[in-house]
Amino acid sequence: MNLTAKLISTIVPSLGILTIATLNSPTTLQQDPQPAAKLASIRVITYADNVAEILNNNCVKCHREGQNAPFSLEGYANAKRYSNMIAVATSKRIMPPWKAQPGDVEFRDDAHLTDEQIAMLEAWANSGTLRGEKDKEPKPPKFVDGWANGKPDLLLKMPYTHEISAEGEDEYWNFVITPDITEPTWVSGTDVIPGNKNIVHHVIAYTDSKGRGRKLAQGEKGDGKSGYRSSGGGVGFNPDGALGGWAPGAHGHLLPKDAGILLEPGTDIILQVHYNKSGKVETDQTQLAVYLNKAKPEHNVSLEFLANPFIRIQPNKADQHFKFDMPLPATQQGKKVNYRIYNLMPHMHLLGQSMKATAILPDKSQKVLIDLKNWDFNWQLIYTPIKPVDLPGGTIIRLEAIYDNTVDNPFQPHDPPKLTTWGEETTDEMMLLVSALTVIPQE
Repeated sequence: MNLTAKLISTIVPSLGILTIATLNSPTTLQQDPQPAAKLASIRVITYADNVAEILNNNCVKCHREGQNAPFSLEGYANAKRYSNMIAVATSKRIMPPWKAQPGDVEFRDDAHLTDEQIAMLEAWANSGTLRGEKDKEPKPPKFVDGWANGKPDLLLKMPYTHEISAEGEDEYWNFVITPDITEPTWVSGTDVIPGNKNIVHHVIAYTDSKGRGRKLAQGEKGDGKSGYRSSGGGVGFNPDGALGGWAPGAHGHLLPKDAGILLEPGTDIILQVHYNKSGKVETDQTQLAVYLNKAKPEHNVSLEFLANPFIRIQPNKADQHFKFDMPLPATQQGKKVNYRIYNLMPHMHLLGQSMKATAILPDKSQKVLIDLKNWDFNWQLIYTPIKPVDLPGGTIIRLEAIYDNTVDNPFQPHDPPKLTTWGEETTDEMMLLVSALTVIPQE
């Protein structure tokens, strides 16, 4: 596909941590009377009857021993200890880090809380954090140890143990790995086990068929081996594509059996690891699992970019709206085609407030593909529909985004605010939707 985004550099999700500025920002919870009415019908709110199930289903996959979250929410004692923080983070919709609103497309791993659940957690924190009957507490969920998708077909890892200093800003390191394959290979998905959960924040696997990563590893920002440092989440060049990504609490979902991403022999994988500093010198050797289709699949999946590089965000103005339309051609090489979307990843920077992508079909009907509210640069995720989304050729993808370039934005990177345009640095801005999709010829 010759989409506009082919000209635009690949963007990486930049996930972060809960900050003081975030906690102190104005609450975004918009409660309606219905949750309050439901709470009023509950005489006593307890951990056993009301709270444990919410935390077990939405929080402990990250907030448990041995995971990246800074504290555990397993069990009553931990929930009580952090009850006030839970109430604040959920009421501001900072946690769980799930920004997609319920809509026309259902996503896997949906961790959003309802208004009723948020009100329940806040009421529990404010009413004495009662435990209730211990024997009524639901059992904590069981999690799969090791690879969630089973034994990988290829197990790749950083070529050596990498050391990260104790203090300073986050670091993005890129490690060049050459898979041992001798023929065209079709990737159905990836997964990651971080080598050091104290410092590995997220991981993205990119592809490079031209050896550009190897040159950077030997250059000024390289370590002279197979690694090099980059800034702002980029890998230093426009990669050929990506195989997948990982963030705490999520694992890579496999494509359907009839779909795959082509990996040619000699293609390098650029494994980018985002590191947080822990306050002490740490080491890491993260592993990447690759899952393959044993036969050539029917559908060749590629990563495509819908982007508006012409944004100009004026200083000292909130609620600035931008819109950009991208048509999906009805024909390719003289044949009518349709499209199938496997995942979506919206991307903005620090001034972003919300982003919405809508499919306008040829019959003028509309389907909201994804609608993100309360955008947080620190928590960008890849959203995978439960069922791939099919769109007819001739559909228009409409991307809408809102920005706040005022001093009231707690993430404002400039003092004073200034005109902000498209750029790769975190202090620049972007309006981008990344999607894994395939083109399907009509019969």
